[in-house]
Amino acid sequence: MEKHDGRDAGRVRPGDLKDPWYDELASGWGELDGTGAPAAAAVPAPTAAPERSAADIYLEVQASAAFQEVRRRYRRFVIPAVAAFFTWYVAYVVTATAAPGLMARPVSGAVNVAMVAGLAQFATTFLLTWAYARHARLRRDKAALDLRWAVFEQKREQELRQGAER
Repeated sequence: MEKHDGRDAGRVRPGDLKDPWYDELASGWGELDGTGAPAAAAVPAPTAAPERSAADIYLEVQASAAFQEVRRRYRRFVIPAVAAFFTWYVAYVVTATAAPGLMARPVSGAVNVAMVAGLAQFATTFLLTWAYARHARLRRDKAALDLRWAVFEQKREQELRQGAER
């Protein structure tokens, strides 16, 4: 965003072409018509019903075997990983509460079992994050990208058909 001085610095104004929500077809909505009353929104003439809506395309993709496979691969990693990490976290908290003598036992110098276990929580978090990213890259990203491309192609074909009908 460009640097602006003044009261409206950094603010995107309606109608600004840099505004990502700017829609030329919707301009005029809610604006005054010159008499002080809101202008009526221009409603396009009804056209022939599209063969399939975007919702239909997404429902079709969601029901597809490829989408179900991506979801299955996701669940097969995430559910056990979350269960294991949550168990490890609760075990740390319960042990710190129920067995303070064990957690206070020195390991080396001033470092005790609680400190080692607490640092292991951080290490486990980073390890789990790395494992999740690796799993996603190797087992799900390509299939998800293929699905995304298929949806894009279906929407593109639909838009081309609608454009040809007009």
